[in-house]
Amino acid sequence: MDEAITAKPKKGRGAVGNPKPRFDAEERLAVDDGWGSADPDELPPLRTTVSPDSSRKVIARNESPDIPFDRSINPYRGCEHGCVYCFARPTHAYLGMSPGLDFETKLVAKHNAAELLRVELARPSYRPAAMALGTNTDPYQPIEKRLGITRQVLQVLAETHHPLGIVTKSHLVTRDIDILAPMAREGLVRVFLSVTTLDKDLARRMEPRASTPARRLEAVRELQDAGIPCGVMASPMIPSLNDHELEAILEEAASHGARWASYILLRLPLEIKELFNDWLDVHAPDRKKRILNILREARGGKLYDSQWGQRMTGKGVFADLLARRFERATTRLGLNREEPKVDCSKFQPPAKDPRQFNLF
Repeated sequence: MDEAITAKPKKGRGAVGNPKPRFDAEERLAVDDGWGSADPDELPPLRTTVSPDSSRKVIARNESPDIPFDRSINPYRGCEHGCVYCFARPTHAYLGMSPGLDFETKLVAKHNAAELLRVELARPSYRPAAMALGTNTDPYQPIEKRLGITRQVLQVLAETHHPLGIVTKSHLVTRDIDILAPMAREGLVRVFLSVTTLDKDLARRMEPRASTPARRLEAVRELQDAGIPCGVMASPMIPSLNDHELEAILEEAASHGARWASYILLRLPLEIKELFNDWLDVHAPDRKKRILNILREARGGKLYDSQWGQRMTGKGVFADLLARRFERATTRLGLNREEPKVDCSKFQPPAKDPRQFNLF
């Protein structure tokens, strides 16, 4: 009798499966026909592919009351870092692809992002505010080293003196110090490194293609030494998996020169619930029940609650304790003494394209 294939870890990948997109009317299930033809160990390794993004705009807008920015740029859809908990995974369903392994291997790149950005910033109606880079997928994921789309976007933002905030898990951000340092001298940029754990082995299982925790902290030091203000995001905090590291992460952040810190309680919207559940079966089966029970307690009995103001931190005993621990640690370490604000007053629209003629 045919049996469904048991999920197994994929080398260099975070998700252990590839569930169907929620908009797909069909569902496919791998089965073993007795010949081992569907054995995951016999399948070829997953390769990363990159397709062009045909979007005509590059600035995404949001009106979320619990997010400190209203505009962002994401040069890539999908992310090769493979963080199993990534809340951006469900967006791949809009492309007809799975939020699982497809999200990590089938990337979509906005090759003309810099040109589109120049057009949008040149509009007479445009008013500057902090531009967030890396809010959905990481702008410094491995493919950026070859394509350089993020660097092209930074060049436009630097040229126009546009305020900017960056979030990344990659040491690659230090490549662009030559652009970021002059922007920092004008008060235009803040960079946040996401550090989920100090445990290299746990990081390899949760976020297999991101820079190691040590390299991310090195990036904080290098950026600070170059005069680029930095912070650290201890996110996500996962009960009974990495939450015990909160104070240690903040201490390392402070010792490497970070000025700000934040945290987010694990979010499991849409398909991420299933993906994380399968990941726990493979990587932390002994802690799975406790982890999920605490998350339900912090989310009003559900695995996720999208309510504004609570979706980032949760509620209840565990959430309250985590918040108090964070406040005490940041106060003790001298973090968050000031707001990570950027200067919006120096913006200059991009220079007019010399190839374009005046109508009058």
